[in-house]
Amino acid sequence: MNNRNLTPIFLAVSVVVGILIGTFYASHFMGNRLNIINTGTNKLNYLLQLVDNNYVDTVDMSQMVEDAMPLILSELDPHSAYIPAKDAEAETQDLKGSFSGVGITFSMVNDTVNVMSIIKGGPAEKVGLMSGDRILTANGVSLIKMDQIEVTRHLKGEKGSVVRIQVRRPGQKALRTFSVVRGDIPVVSVDVAYMMDETVGYIHVKNFGEQTYGEFLTAMASLSMMGMKGLVLDLRGNRGGYMHVAIQMANEFLQEDCLVVYTEGRKSPRENFRSDGRGSFQKLPLVILVDEMSASASEILSGAIQDNDRGTIVGRRTFGKGLVQQPMEFRDGSIVRLTVARYYTPSGRCIQKPYEKGGGEEYENDLIARYERGEFFSEDSIHQEGEKYKTSLGRTVYGGGGIMPDIFVGEDTTDVTSYYKKALYLGLIRQFTYDFTDQNRQILRKYKTSAELAAYLKKQNLLERFAAYAASHDLPRRNLMLWTSSRLFERNILSGIIYNMLDTEAYQEYVNLTDSTVQKALEVLHSGTSFPSAPTESDTESPQ
Repeated sequence: MNNRNLTPIFLAVSVVVGILIGTFYASHFMGNRLNIINTGTNKLNYLLQLVDNNYVDTVDMSQMVEDAMPLILSELDPHSAYIPAKDAEAETQDLKGSFSGVGITFSMVNDTVNVMSIIKGGPAEKVGLMSGDRILTANGVSLIKMDQIEVTRHLKGEKGSVVRIQVRRPGQKALRTFSVVRGDIPVVSVDVAYMMDETVGYIHVKNFGEQTYGEFLTAMASLSMMGMKGLVLDLRGNRGGYMHVAIQMANEFLQEDCLVVYTEGRKSPRENFRSDGRGSFQKLPLVILVDEMSASASEILSGAIQDNDRGTIVGRRTFGKGLVQQPMEFRDGSIVRLTVARYYTPSGRCIQKPYEKGGGEEYENDLIARYERGEFFSEDSIHQEGEKYKTSLGRTVYGGGGIMPDIFVGEDTTDVTSYYKKALYLGLIRQFTYDFTDQNRQILRKYKTSAELAAYLKKQNLLERFAAYAASHDLPRRNLMLWTSSRLFERNILSGIIYNMLDTEAYQEYVNLTDSTVQKALEVLHSGTSFPSAPTESDTESPQ
């Protein structure tokens, strides 16, 4: 037999040997995982084919896949999520530096778009829109009774595009039409920065987005020039954002080579993130405010400061999100945010609160359960069941569910009555403040600061006016409860009007005057105790 006749045999044998070797290595190094994945994938594909080919009614297979994606991911953990293409831009907008729109903030009042404020320098201001205007149509489409998300979609659009807005202005019979050229609208995450007194600065950060670090440095530089000797950094209500931004901000306060956070997962080897020693505020007294809505990146920053004994955490236990999501985009623009690792504070805490796979409802109701246990009101209601860890000075901290503050400040319920709670629940306080603002804009525009406006409003007998307003909206007057909750009513009514007429900073400045958590932070800074001390022997021996 010549070599030419043997060639096909050699080729066939080579192919078989190659398959056997490949199968051996796949089995040896991956077990049966490849077969399991292929079997599962084929089974799912086969099911879809069965439905498509044999189901009694016509089925939109694309929509079925869209509906199935969130269900599959919900079986993993509470934070892995699927975002359809139509929602992807809105989901990420708050973390981006800007978006294209008309430059207004609005709310729906009596099914109508009411302009609350005009963004300075934005397209709406340039054409003459004013706060208090009612927007009726956008490019001929009625916005009446439309939900807020749909209204937003009609007002946003490609930069340079034109939207024709029809407006009713209070006090004017004729409708007005404005042609607004959409432009870049900045998304501000450091929305409040001011000096609380001669030495203490205050900064509120509402999320950790693309521009947050730059905004933070700008605010810090401005406050430093005003004489800041201590800082209250308010992260209450901050649900997080980009992890690297929290690391950058922590770096500003920490000395060189301090561990800020580390991440680790099944397919993600441990990665340490350390300070580089170039921070500008390494010795600045610092107090961070947190609450049950402070999550993710907020907890990274708070945990880094607490575990390195760099500052004092004041408020209530944080949310407890210690899972890291990696966004993965499909060709159609939809996104899967898949949990790929856990993050750990410098002491080794994973502060992710417990969850069961597929138990999304129980996880979502955790804050309600905390409230019902009294955790928002009393430190004694908080049961620390997680593992104990030590800070750099040896202070005890706990894992297993959020960052527990160094100083607990509960919600103040002293003056709360059922009359006050019902007024809040029915939205009557908010509606009253808007109506009062709307009817008195010309007078209120004379006052440029929260202090000036508050002084004027306190002379307007607003509590009596509200009681009459509430009674005309099916909330009977209750004199004793009205008097008992008068402080809360005044605070909410005045702050609402200040917000409507001025801005977020003026609103926050007024609210902070009577905010017990903020006042505790001021007390800590003025007493010079923001830098934690090492525990004494008696502290160490006391029951935890």
